[in-house]
Amino acid sequence: MSTARQLNYSYEDYLRIEENSPVRHEYLAGEVYAMAGGSPERGALALRAARVLGDALPGCTPLSSDVRIHVGATGLTTYPDVSFCCGKLERTLIDRQAITNPTVVVEVTSPSTEAYDRGEKLNHYRQLEKLEAIVLVSHREARITVVERSADGWRHTDYVAGERALLSARGAGLTVDDVYAVLADL
Repeated sequence: MSTARQLNYSYEDYLRIEENSPVRHEYLAGEVYAMAGGSPERGALALRAARVLGDALPGCTPLSSDVRIHVGATGLTTYPDVSFCCGKLERTLIDRQAITNPTVVVEVTSPSTEAYDRGEKLNHYRQLEKLEAIVLVSHREARITVVERSADGWRHTDYVAGERALLSARGAGLTVDDVYAVLADL
């Protein structure tokens, strides 16, 4: 009987992998996970959400999916579809390419990532001290979920076609129909 051997990578190993790989990876607790590629629809939704939110968040810097986010409290390093930083970027000492202080994170779900994005990954993001909101854009239907930090913890609100999704802490929002309109031409 053969036994599977599990590799445990250091963060330095992970950085070497990322430096030389055409595929992005997440890192958590010594394990490296290849991230799924995106469909044209997911890519279009991510860019449209970035544009609409960027217009609604003056003074905040939009960051593409090429920018790593490091969650110090849990050790997760990942690449959200879009993030916004409303202030000077804060980076980790061990990984100068990863930031630790996004204000807003946007994830567009996919069939293979939806449960993770709405569950475990969301729980990791909620550990980021300066994060105010996580915006989840559904791949299945015109629905945007905003998960916002509040005085009582985290509040989840779903918005559907015809509604305006609000980011209360910033007084910003985006119209669900405006984000999903990009799919009409695909």
